[in-house]
Amino acid sequence: MKSYSIKFTALLFCLIIFLSFKSLGQITEKNYRIYSTKLGKEVTLNEIVEEMKNYDVLFYGEEHNDSVTHYLENKIFELMHGKYNSSMALSMEMFDRDVQIVMNEYLSGSIREKNFNKDARIWSNYRDYKPMVEYAKKNKLDVICANAPSRYTNLAGRKGQKALMELSADAKKFFAPLPYDTASGKYYDKLMGLTKHEPAPPVTVTDTAKKAPAIPPMGMGGFNLVMGQSLWDATMAYSISEYLKKNAGKKVMQVNGRFHSDEGFAVVTQLKKYSPKTKSLIISTGSDDAFPNIDWNTHKQNGDYIIITDPAVPRTYKD
Repeated sequence: MKSYSIKFTALLFCLIIFLSFKSLGQITEKNYRIYSTKLGKEVTLNEIVEEMKNYDVLFYGEEHNDSVTHYLENKIFELMHGKYNSSMALSMEMFDRDVQIVMNEYLSGSIREKNFNKDARIWSNYRDYKPMVEYAKKNKLDVICANAPSRYTNLAGRKGQKALMELSADAKKFFAPLPYDTASGKYYDKLMGLTKHEPAPPVTVTDTAKKAPAIPPMGMGGFNLVMGQSLWDATMAYSISEYLKKNAGKKVMQVNGRFHSDEGFAVVTQLKKYSPKTKSLIISTGSDDAFPNIDWNTHKQNGDYIIITDPAVPRTYKD
């Protein structure tokens, strides 16, 4: 009887996993709505791609465990490559500047995937981003490892910019030039109201099958959230700016948690300081329990395009 129970439980678990994957594989236009804040109406993915002819950077602000969001960011990246060809590049919050060489070696085919997974310190939900990296590899497109390593954002939060200034010249290559601007105005207020940051943290490759762990509240225990978060934002903006300076005419799709680009704050604001002439377009994505009956007025302040996803589609991991 015990053996039968174990077998039944295992079978039920496999069935649930199968149905979940089957569900994710059947994401269609019925699972999302796209709204243009400029036009004041719902639009298509192709209209976003078309408008990018007038812009340099597309910010795609996501919720990290939203299945529909991951489907859409892959789709948009492929559509943009189809239109702009080798002029496309991908920039990602999910990789730090100090693993750029690892990324380049993997994209060129020099190293194996298992070594890449370990040395690039992939996120626990890397399976959600792997299709974009593999697409870039297949089509010989650059991937920018945009973020500041967490050891430096943590140092900034604990001891401020003075502590960063005491680091070696080699270390300083991996984050934005000092001194960097810190959050102010409405973004500062938004940070002060933040109780939990979204990203799934980097883990060892042996942990990638586990659920992405929750992040503890920040801004407590003497940690200066504004200082640490601002280094994160400034470094991603600096990475994009430096890439565009070296690659004139390229278009960059930057993927990050929506908190880093919603309302034109954070990375978007920092990019204007590093590269005033760079033109950015912002997508903000997230689910809404009212889907598909969406009140766009409650979301339109977040970006140029608002994508609301179907909350009924299973998440890729639980918060």
